[in-house]
Amino acid sequence: MGERAPWFWLGCALISAGVLLHLPMLAMAHRMGNHLYGMPMDAGMWLGMAAIVAGIPLAVFGALPKHRSLHGDHAGTNYEAPDSTPLTRWHAGVLLVLTLGLVIDVMKPATLGFVLPGMRAEYQISKATVAWFPFTALVGTTVGSFVWGWLADIFGRRVSILLSTILFVSTSICGAMPLFQLNLLMCFLMGCSAGGMLPVVYTLLAEIMPPKHRSWVLVLVGGTGLVGGYLAASGAAHTFEPLFGWRVLWLQGFPTGIVLLLLARLIPESPRFLAEQGRTAEIADMQRKYGIVPRPRVAAPEDAAVATQRHGKLTLALVVTALSWSFINFGLLLWLPTDLQARGFSSTLASGILASSALIALPTIMIAAWTYSRISSKWTLIGSIVLTLAGLLGALIPAELLRWEPLIIAVVAMLIVGTNGMIAVLLPYSAENYPLGIRGRATGLIAGASKFGGVAVQGFALAGLIPTLGGAALALLAPMGLSAGLVAWAGRETRGRSLRELEAE
Repeated sequence: MGERAPWFWLGCALISAGVLLHLPMLAMAHRMGNHLYGMPMDAGMWLGMAAIVAGIPLAVFGALPKHRSLHGDHAGTNYEAPDSTPLTRWHAGVLLVLTLGLVIDVMKPATLGFVLPGMRAEYQISKATVAWFPFTALVGTTVGSFVWGWLADIFGRRVSILLSTILFVSTSICGAMPLFQLNLLMCFLMGCSAGGMLPVVYTLLAEIMPPKHRSWVLVLVGGTGLVGGYLAASGAAHTFEPLFGWRVLWLQGFPTGIVLLLLARLIPESPRFLAEQGRTAEIADMQRKYGIVPRPRVAAPEDAAVATQRHGKLTLALVVTALSWSFINFGLLLWLPTDLQARGFSSTLASGILASSALIALPTIMIAAWTYSRISSKWTLIGSIVLTLAGLLGALIPAELLRWEPLIIAVVAMLIVGTNGMIAVLLPYSAENYPLGIRGRATGLIAGASKFGGVAVQGFALAGLIPTLGGAALALLAPMGLSAGLVAWAGRETRGRSLRELEAE
């Protein structure tokens, strides 16, 4: 941020003050059953919203670099750590912060399914009306994936992560909105912030990790962040929602986002942007901490047109895979808590089932990271798709049998393991397959597609077409099977290969 850093931190201070000014009204609502519906917004809330509106542009101004350099070969941006580079405490620090960032980021959309029953009861609205809430959130995540991916390619990876976090903190006031319409607006903005961090984190990690460690690190960080985010969301719902109501699940974004901002100094910038802006001192610092060195460029093959066509096929395969995943994750799994309650499980027990399933899913990320880095990146992705297919088949078991708790935990666990394995592998695989200059946007495209299917699913819900668990599983079998075939046809192996070599292909 350089000379503009004071403006950034001033903006952060205004945003933090604005969120805190919403808390007195929430404390008052807690004494009245945690209901805010119909209550007029007091002066403190209006002042808090004004502080947030003023703080966001200040933070953006402070985070963006003074001068934007054009990307080009003249900058000597071909940097990569050699295979022999060991992982240092600096690598460990950035892995810890970015994993925490993913956990915090994933918690927001993962919380949607847990707040819907309480929101519907407080606002006294139909299931079709409350579907506007996840619909606006998923539209936001789709838009955010494209916007933040573009921003990461233009202004830098670190800047994009910081601004995503700032918007994330700002939207924690969603839990204080007394009107359903205001919740919709804040939820859209929350989605924009949540959609941005995933592709940028994978892009940055791919560029600073040694090729020898890149594959397993990407999958392990991504998978841990995704499963951890879902586990944190379900655990928070299981622990806090019965006492404080559904609104508290949004407010937890404030302290967690502030922690991430305070740890942001451990997040490096991509060497490319440092070189293009002439920040040689910072490049030297990255060489010392992360072992990056200038690397010779690998000449592009003569049949560049064929290579471009192959990239097009790969993009098609990854987009279809991302769409298929999103239909499950933001459709079937989003409505799963409601479906479980309809089967007779209490809200507490439903949240507990999902938390138990997430605990079962967590160790599988270690296996995915190992197979991705030691056996095959391509076939690990295909394997996670097949596991998700098995979960869909399990969801077709007759409803009377699925009332048995161990069986429903097993089915939900397969779905959570498979879908988290898919997205944990899909975005790292995307980040490895695209050239440096468009890596953020391409990964953002795949990430956006991983949200867009959910938008379609919620559109059906708005029309009153909310399927049962079995009905949704039956409809999703074909697209999920198609995605496995497309990846097998168009995918390429990236395990242990230099990004420069992959770019040249």
